[in-house]
Amino acid sequence: MIKRAYLCIVVFSASLSAAPMTHLQAQTPLDGRNRILRDDLLDNLAGDWKLTRKMRTQSVENSVNAEWVLNHQFLRVHMKDTSSPPNYEAMVFIGYDNASERYVAHWIDVFGGRFSETLGYGKRSGNSIKFVFEYPDGPFNNTFSWNPETKGWVFLMEQKDRTGKWSVFAEDTLRRP
Repeated sequence: MIKRAYLCIVVFSASLSAAPMTHLQAQTPLDGRNRILRDDLLDNLAGDWKLTRKMRTQSVENSVNAEWVLNHQFLRVHMKDTSSPPNYEAMVFIGYDNASERYVAHWIDVFGGRFSETLGYGKRSGNSIKFVFEYPDGPFNNTFSWNPETKGWVFLMEQKDRTGKWSVFAEDTLRRP
């Protein structure tokens, strides 16, 4: 009888100590190699585009190619001014951080490392993602908005001045070539 009670206690104790381990092993990590980004909104941005950028009184043309890269973890958006040689070129890597439930944008361009060190963080609202970049000289917003009717995009860039007033920095309109 004592052996049987001892055996029951040992089995019960072993099952208790193994249960949390089994539970932890069964959980899938929130982020990582096996949690690729599937995003119905960003899928609309994949492909080739003609971008028209309006900055104050001038307008410039860019070509854009967006494609899923790095194990479908990021949408790489490659923008390049159509002038020769190009005045502007950027690569933007847009991913998603499942742990913090927000988008992340790595904006790398011709202005170099100092201006590319700030990450943008974004939240989706309907057909838009508003990215906020907290630059040393002040916050900067870039809102990517998809219009399903026209099948086009608008990127609205806004900056905040020292007095706290927001103003439009530039507006990009993307259309299929």
